[in-house]
Amino acid sequence: MSTAEPGPRQLTFAEAVREALAEEMRRDSRVCIIGEDVAEAGTPFKVLSGLVEEFGTERVIDTPISEAGFTGLAVGAAMTGMRPVVDIMFGDFLTLTLDQLVNQAAKIHYMSGGELHVPMVLRTTLGATRRTAAQHSQSLHAWVSHVPGLKVVLPSTPFDAKGLLKAAIRDDDPVIYLEHKFLYRRIKEDVPDGEVVTPIGRARVARVGRHVSVITYAAMLHVALEAAEAAARDGIDVEVVDLRTLLPLDEEAILRTAAKTGKVIVLHEATRTGGPGGEIAALVAEHAFEYLDAPVVRLAPPDTPVPYSPPLEEDFLPNARKVGLAIRALADY
Repeated sequence: MSTAEPGPRQLTFAEAVREALAEEMRRDSRVCIIGEDVAEAGTPFKVLSGLVEEFGTERVIDTPISEAGFTGLAVGAAMTGMRPVVDIMFGDFLTLTLDQLVNQAAKIHYMSGGELHVPMVLRTTLGATRRTAAQHSQSLHAWVSHVPGLKVVLPSTPFDAKGLLKAAIRDDDPVIYLEHKFLYRRIKEDVPDGEVVTPIGRARVARVGRHVSVITYAAMLHVALEAAEAAARDGIDVEVVDLRTLLPLDEEAILRTAAKTGKVIVLHEATRTGGPGGEIAALVAEHAFEYLDAPVVRLAPPDTPVPYSPPLEEDFLPNARKVGLAIRALADY
């Protein structure tokens, strides 16, 4: 009989999300999932497949098509002791939940003088690349990042997809947890079985470098890493920082990399005007100006709806070639 140790256990991003939910539901009977097509269909992306068989329809709850209604129901359930995970099929439909999120979930703790909590997670998707056009491809996370009382999380790897979701479910405040559709089945990595909790509000250095910093998150992390590898062949050493969380923002990590390289690119899939890049650039300008050797560069899609046409969608998005050109221009500044 062989006594060899089992090899590394690799999960896709989607599998890591499902595993985090299953483990938290086994650990805490107050955790439930509510949303459209979450039970029998397992969501359009099949991320939740199999959960209803284990936990039943009282904890994996299919709802009518009313995002405002079932989000409000979850806010009330959270206030009275449950830990609901709300599934919004597409991030574009955040528009239908904003009153419940902005005026209710985010404010209750403050308005009650700390007496009430809303330990609720709202999971939803973001991003293009699936040819789902203008109403199903947007990246609207800058909106919710503007709301005090919410936390906004955007994992970029399967490991963090699991660890950040478990942290979000255990948090006593409402957390918006955004999953990029591009990542569900295209990224695999080692993920431990069992307890993995990634602290909310802490960035990580995904690639160490010394010439140029690229600050990013979600699917754009992988674009940045590809561009950094290409730049390394030309002798440009790029540091890539994965923010993981936009609210609260890890300001120390941002300022640390800015001071280290003196040249900063902020990369995101949200459209440029009003996007997270402006806030990050302002932070660097206010607190690390003396270290900068060049202006902060923002790389983002243009201020247009996401195109349906495949060639136009590809041109709309930042890619490794565009990031590489920006890296080289900044390195030569």
